[in-house]
Amino acid sequence: MSRSGYDFSIPTQYDINNLITNAVIPNTIHCRNTALFGYFQRYLLQEVFSLFKWTMPENWDEDYFRYVLFCSGTVAIIKTDEFGIIPQHCTLGGYNVFYRPAWAIITNPLLGSIKANIDKECTVIKLMPDYAGIMDLVNHYADQMALVCETVQIDVNNVKIATIFGAENKAQAEAYKKMFDQVAAGNPAIVLGKNMLKDIDGSPAWMPFTQNVKNTYIVTELLADLRTIRDQFLTDIGIPNANTQKRERLITDEVNANNVETRTKCELWLESIKLGIKKTFKLFGEFDFSVDFRFDAPAMNKEEKEEKEDEE
Repeated sequence: MSRSGYDFSIPTQYDINNLITNAVIPNTIHCRNTALFGYFQRYLLQEVFSLFKWTMPENWDEDYFRYVLFCSGTVAIIKTDEFGIIPQHCTLGGYNVFYRPAWAIITNPLLGSIKANIDKECTVIKLMPDYAGIMDLVNHYADQMALVCETVQIDVNNVKIATIFGAENKAQAEAYKKMFDQVAAGNPAIVLGKNMLKDIDGSPAWMPFTQNVKNTYIVTELLADLRTIRDQFLTDIGIPNANTQKRERLITDEVNANNVETRTKCELWLESIKLGIKKTFKLFGEFDFSVDFRFDAPAMNKEEKEEKEDEE
């Protein structure tokens, strides 16, 4: 597991995997071991990717660059004899006078192992000031969404169990099945045999247990919770959304407050990335490499919007 919390596949048996995951995941909850968690992890990570629009050289693999930057938190830009200037996954080491990493170690089968001094032989573009990636945030919300979705599936399955009969013998059980089949088929009249009635008073012999389906059906609330979790994730990564349950009473100040909350984190990421690009141009010269928001970030308030219009 990397410092960003991203679970890389490693060639170990299940007992070793459990030993590793139990350190961070409770024994009774193994959501991260499920395909459902992986589904939401991929989905939420792509939401993060949608924030930024990149321009890169043709010989760069944009998908590789994005996965390395957002999952690991850093990507090294290095000049090679065979491939020219390219991005590479790296491990940081050493420290300078400000206790920042001093070098990057790049390991690639086609390049070998390279130890390059940062800002002298290579540059490092980081997503966040602490050099961490986004996967801890993605995994946090993927856990919650997977658990809610799993509960939805359980609840939908539970409401199908509406009536349970208690039978004294196999013949009586078969009679109950036939009776229920006729009821489900919509027959207007159903004839009961003597084995379906008590000998003492002729009352029905069955003891049905009927589940209160209406009180146990909470799928609607769970789906609303799932949407709330997703909206909170969008707020955390910087995608504008209403993020409120009282839509009919939504006021302008609440919208503006949400816009401010969504802007802060993603703008910090953009500033950090652009600073890395600036250092890259300083070391290697300028080339076709840039990044910006995929959408126009909303103005925090009316005054800011007017100030921008006046400047233009």
